[in-house]
Amino acid sequence: MAEGRARRRLAAILAADVVGYSRLIRADEEGTLDRFKALRQGLIDPKIAGYQGRIFKQMGDGLLAEFASVVDAVRAAAEVQQAMAERNAGMARHDRIEFRVGINLGDVVIDGDDIHGDGVNVAARMEGLAEPGGICVSGAVYEQVRDRVDLPFQDLGEQEVKNIDRPVRVWRWAAAAPAARAEPEPPSLPDRPSIAVLPFDNMSGDPEQEYFADGITEDIITDLSKVSGLFVIARNASFAYKGQKLDLRQVCRELGVRHLLEGSVRKAGNRVRINAQMIDGATGGHLWAERYDRDLEDIFAVQDDVTRNIVDALKVALTAGEEARREGRRKVDPEAYDCLARARKCFFQFSADAMVECRAMAERASDLDPGFAPAYALQALALNVESFNGWNDPRPDHLTRALELARRACAADPHEPQAYHALALAHMWLKNLDDAESAAERALELDCNFAGACAALATVRDYCGRHESGIELAERALRLDPQYDLALQFLGRAQFGLRRYHEAEATFKRRLILSPRSDMTRAFLAALYGHTGRHEEARRMWRDMLEINPDYSVEHLRRIMPYRDPAWFDRFVDGLRKAGIPD
Repeated sequence: MAEGRARRRLAAILAADVVGYSRLIRADEEGTLDRFKALRQGLIDPKIAGYQGRIFKQMGDGLLAEFASVVDAVRAAAEVQQAMAERNAGMARHDRIEFRVGINLGDVVIDGDDIHGDGVNVAARMEGLAEPGGICVSGAVYEQVRDRVDLPFQDLGEQEVKNIDRPVRVWRWAAAAPAARAEPEPPSLPDRPSIAVLPFDNMSGDPEQEYFADGITEDIITDLSKVSGLFVIARNASFAYKGQKLDLRQVCRELGVRHLLEGSVRKAGNRVRINAQMIDGATGGHLWAERYDRDLEDIFAVQDDVTRNIVDALKVALTAGEEARREGRRKVDPEAYDCLARARKCFFQFSADAMVECRAMAERASDLDPGFAPAYALQALALNVESFNGWNDPRPDHLTRALELARRACAADPHEPQAYHALALAHMWLKNLDDAESAAERALELDCNFAGACAALATVRDYCGRHESGIELAERALRLDPQYDLALQFLGRAQFGLRRYHEAEATFKRRLILSPRSDMTRAFLAALYGHTGRHEEARRMWRDMLEINPDYSVEHLRRIMPYRDPAWFDRFVDGLRKAGIPD
């Protein structure tokens, strides 16, 4: 070997750190230091040494270790985490010492007793993705241990890793110990009759008609949601089961509802046939079934019949206002309804290109049927989304156009919740927070099961500085729609506003599972890490965020986020500055 040439070798690198270390130190400095020292001496160091590992770097809240065998590295990590879970059993969460662990197998550079290189950097990135009490490993590690260790790893897919020229496959062990690997407790049943509507099957013989069956399902969900005596799971949560072979009783347990509605749709010309049946989630038995064969222009009447049959079967009484709003349901132009169904499909794809098509189809629907409130509301929602995300070069008047369309929707149908939802968002981004709050409250009056309106009201109150109310409403939105990743962003932001950093971190990480490429969540995590003294993690998270969105601008965020008290946004910026991140 030439003199001065770097020594390299293949090694398994383990990175570990304590979750919430700064918070623990602030709460009890001496006690935390003593407990951490005892854990190192009595558990961690002996376990690493017992598997022929070597600790080559120590930080205040963590360590890096090298192993010749990747299997030994994983077994050592798993045994440490299992032992920690047993020690933490029965202890309040905020008092626990919990570790995150990342493991990578890669080429490293030897520098005396120290080790550098991508093999170490990737291990640190794996650790940052792990849950408290859990382990994340790279794809290279998983391929070596998959048949050699009995651990249930979950595939997180490919993740972009700084300074690596291609994404790294990540696998996560989410459970801390065999005894703790039980399924999460299902939500408890609400105090009123509860139901979820599964996506209706498309029986038209044309896969291109899938959007239409989805549109019928969405409208039935919306119609049921307006009944205050029912608890109705939101569209996103129901559609998570689309295309799966289902155990219907298990679906009810997972969603925390007593009943399911399933069915099918067949469209031929301007005729539509709908089969619907309601199932008892406790027994799997059918409670009610019906077939409807109508002209498409009567689709609202069909939806009303479905709702009334369910309400009657569950012995739910409609209020006088709900009865009045159902009188004389209008007919709809069949082509306008078809355009609206297509527009909704585009909206839920949530991309810049899809939003252009969404607006075009919704505008076509309102041109065909000028009294069609949902079409105006959807145009307004799409304009709001484009404006906030900076998609499609939004014009300066994007939000005023959204406001005008939302008002037109409210005028066309004063009982359309989506119209007030769109109105609330337009007012919010125009910084009319009082008007936004009133509109969101009206949307919830009309539809108490409207997860989107809950989330809108949550974020408005958060912007007003009423963070506790924002948390309560965001959690309500998540009960109605467990797949609502934006509600997790709002919840984490409100927790951040109250300096509940440990809770906010967990919430933001939950959001990254549902939305792995969220730049906004990474930005908030970077600020959070700055406030909690984890400055290297903050800078790493910020670099990851810039890889996803190189044009991310704190100043743009300051201009558009309508905080009533600028001090809140200053807290976000201060967190970045503490970590040495320029704003």
